[in-house]
Amino acid sequence: MRALFSFVVLGLGLLVTAEPSLSPYTIHEKRTYVPPAWLLKRRHDPNTPIPLRFALIQKNIDDIGKYLMEVSHPESEKYGKHWSAGDVLEMFAPSDETIDAVRSWLLGSGVESNRIRLTSNKGWIEVTSTVEEAEHLLQTEYNLYGHTSGKEHIACDAYHLPAHIVPHVDFVTPSVHFDAKLTRRGGTDPARSVRNPTTGIQENSLGMIQGPLPTNGENCDQYITLGCLRALYGLSDTPPHATRSNSFGIVEYTPQSYLQSDLDYFFGNYSPCLYGKSPKMVSIDGGYAQTEYQNVSYYGESDLDLQYAMGLVGPSQMVTLYQVGDMVENTSFNNFLDAIDGSYCTFEGGDDPTQDAIYPDPYGGGYEGPEACGTALPAKVISTSYGYNEADLTPFYTARQCAEYAKLGLMGVTILYSSGDYGVAGGGGLCLNPNGTQTTTGMIFNPSFPGTCPYITSVGATMVPPNSTVYEPETACEEVIYSGGGFSNYFSMPDYQTSAVDYYLKNYHPNYPANIWNSTGMSRAFPDISANGANYVVAIDGQFELVYGTSCSSPVSGAIFTMINDARIAAGKSTIGFINPTIYSSAFAGAFNDITNGSNPGCGTSGFNATTGWDPVTGLGTPNFPKLLAAWLALP
Repeated sequence: MRALFSFVVLGLGLLVTAEPSLSPYTIHEKRTYVPPAWLLKRRHDPNTPIPLRFALIQKNIDDIGKYLMEVSHPESEKYGKHWSAGDVLEMFAPSDETIDAVRSWLLGSGVESNRIRLTSNKGWIEVTSTVEEAEHLLQTEYNLYGHTSGKEHIACDAYHLPAHIVPHVDFVTPSVHFDAKLTRRGGTDPARSVRNPTTGIQENSLGMIQGPLPTNGENCDQYITLGCLRALYGLSDTPPHATRSNSFGIVEYTPQSYLQSDLDYFFGNYSPCLYGKSPKMVSIDGGYAQTEYQNVSYYGESDLDLQYAMGLVGPSQMVTLYQVGDMVENTSFNNFLDAIDGSYCTFEGGDDPTQDAIYPDPYGGGYEGPEACGTALPAKVISTSYGYNEADLTPFYTARQCAEYAKLGLMGVTILYSSGDYGVAGGGGLCLNPNGTQTTTGMIFNPSFPGTCPYITSVGATMVPPNSTVYEPETACEEVIYSGGGFSNYFSMPDYQTSAVDYYLKNYHPNYPANIWNSTGMSRAFPDISANGANYVVAIDGQFELVYGTSCSSPVSGAIFTMINDARIAAGKSTIGFINPTIYSSAFAGAFNDITNGSNPGCGTSGFNATTGWDPVTGLGTPNFPKLLAAWLALP
């Protein structure tokens, strides 16, 4: 993976002198601007204690894409031969050479051995230090910054490491990364954090449906129901055969939760056989189905996901709900990943405390139990309808998390993320400025994350055009929301999509200046696929509402891939795992319904256009279940 645009600048060759020195110092990370709402207060007191933490590089991590392709590409002899969690941990654990190199450097720099600690998971080397000593070790100056909320944070503009240590350390904390944990404690609203994944479900609801309740499978250009989706994508009501071995997971982040009464209201009208059914809840870091706050802001996302995920796979297939985080700390994707894969808690230093919730809650009032780490089994397919703007996070942070998705793919897990609802703009309609900041008046396209990670499947949104039927072609969604799509500024283009994206750029090259989008032709392009994302009939807080968004598209796609897994497992075959190398291959040509109309405006432009073949609006198109099922059953 290659960083193409950065919040921080990595590995520049700026040399400075240091004493003592085992090799010349080189700049390791440099911050290019102070984030909004933070102001410099003063130099930090040199005698103040500071806990330095060095995140150690993982061995073999540069080859993770190669290993994933071996088990995911349909032409590979190892296709479907997924790894165990133990295989993954053994392959990527930190090396003794890395540990010894960092420890020896610290000892040689005058740090006593009793102040150096290797964490039990080998992910961190921790040093009990002072600001003065840390500044000497890292050739930097620490400052104290204040936030408009009153919170303070220690940071530096840049820091250096000896050249021979650089290959062993991913990053150091505290350093250039700013603390994003601005949780609100007290008051009448639930605590929220700026690091929380965003949804947009509130903006994407048109409110209560007036008049008679829509009939299942009719007037699908105005009301999408389970019957409409079955007709659109060729889904059958055939009972599954391998429910005990198969699994489908939906991820929600507290305070987002569901109401059982909403599920019953929906199923009572559109899938009576599911009435009274609940998902299997797995609580992570204090997560629970909160009922303190009841409106579309808190129930819309989860109600939508579960009603359509459960409704499509049917009553025999259990759907797992991963409910992540308490009402105080809130959480990030990494907290969820910790729970389903214990090795991630140690990977490249574990969680980044500037982005991820830390448990037990160090401030009190939140979840006081131990952090969930390896406590939940990953489902075979996992859908998440939350996301960040790629620019919200540092390249290291995104690369570290992206590698974990690759590890899950190695274990046969399919990871789906919605691509975003603002076209070529980021969440909230934010676009980039030349200095890296994000505003609604920016002009530079702002891709989403994890949608740009090359090891997940990004899902865009389509719609049934007005006055059309489910038997006519869909278009890109252009009502209420626009399908997120474009080109990453952090990740390079994976080999599996090179041919499809090159065709698009050669035949439909966007007529925009190169300085407002990543026009290099070398970056990860998204979305990969799409599904309907407009006019969903959803029971929310006791009434039916119309909901729009890629939040609709992802769980629907997840249900379809869960059905395919069922058929493969029943046939004695592996799960489909990481699907991108397969769906982009020639063996799957025509297995998706190509979307050729519509666009995804944003950032003062009309965005990209849906075209013949792959495009950065709807990807390869929408699922054609009969064709996909036949193609996957033909694979070993």
